[in-house]
Amino acid sequence: MSQPPLLLTVGEIARRLDTKVHRIEYIIRSRHIEATGWAGHARVFSEANFDHIASELKRIDEERSATHSQLSTRKEVTR
Repeated sequence: MSQPPLLLTVGEIARRLDTKVHRIEYIIRSRHIEATGWAGHARVFSEANFDHIASELKRIDEERSATHSQLSTRKEVTR
């Protein structure tokens, strides 16, 4: 017998990705990620949604790191 699909709340996604809920909410809102369904009043997301959210979070963090690195380099050059 197959297992039912895993459905995750925003809080569970944040916990699994070790980040704050507001960052997950931002990605869901800005990338127009649709919830798979509802569990009571909570939106739930599929594993595919989780993978999409995780990749977007990684991309944001990489861009932030690259920008921070560029700013640090500029400060050193101007000294």
